[in-house]
Amino acid sequence: MGLFSITSFAQTQLIKNLQAGKHQTLVVYGTSLTAAAGGQAWVGAVAAELNGKYNNNLTVYNSAKSSMWSTWGVQHLEDSVINKKPDAVLMEFSMNDAFLDYKTNVELAKLNLNYIIDRIKLYNPDCEIILQTMNIPIHGHATQRPNLDKYYELYREVAKKRKLLLIDNYPHWKAILDQGETTYLKYVPDGIHPDADGARKIIAPFVLEKLLAGK
Repeated sequence: MGLFSITSFAQTQLIKNLQAGKHQTLVVYGTSLTAAAGGQAWVGAVAAELNGKYNNNLTVYNSAKSSMWSTWGVQHLEDSVINKKPDAVLMEFSMNDAFLDYKTNVELAKLNLNYIIDRIKLYNPDCEIILQTMNIPIHGHATQRPNLDKYYELYREVAKKRKLLLIDNYPHWKAILDQGETTYLKYVPDGIHPDADGARKIIAPFVLEKLLAGK
């Protein structure tokens, strides 16, 4: 059995097009939470599951980059996203927008996020844009990101205002952290990056669930 099985009549446009036998291109964009080993694990699991379900009609480009944030996302949007001609873009930058050293306040993060959305829509008004919150940093990583909740809330607000799908991973990670740091560190050994196994177990199934349910 695959990671997730569901019958739904409210799928994302990406899934509807795959169901119709159309080839689709998905670009994932963001930080090391998408680019590093854990990110590659959940992205790869999602791609494998959907290609197994829909006759290998999905091409996935992982255009995320470790240690980057939304200003980098704006600067590299053309080469990293637009030039891939995506039918859908799945994006997360909150973790590093919240990093104090990058001096990106919530208003700047909002400007960057809306610019990225507007530019993608200018390229293709039908391109589906999906926003994503991620996990919770602890220890020194949390100290360096004291206002992360506000950046996650920004993604929720923009998704609601612009009628975009939001994949809100945060509550799942909060439930694990509430079991204690020892439990959390089994999934997030360095306190900020889910490892490959944790990402496959926690992130991938929920991403698939949301893509297939479309809400």
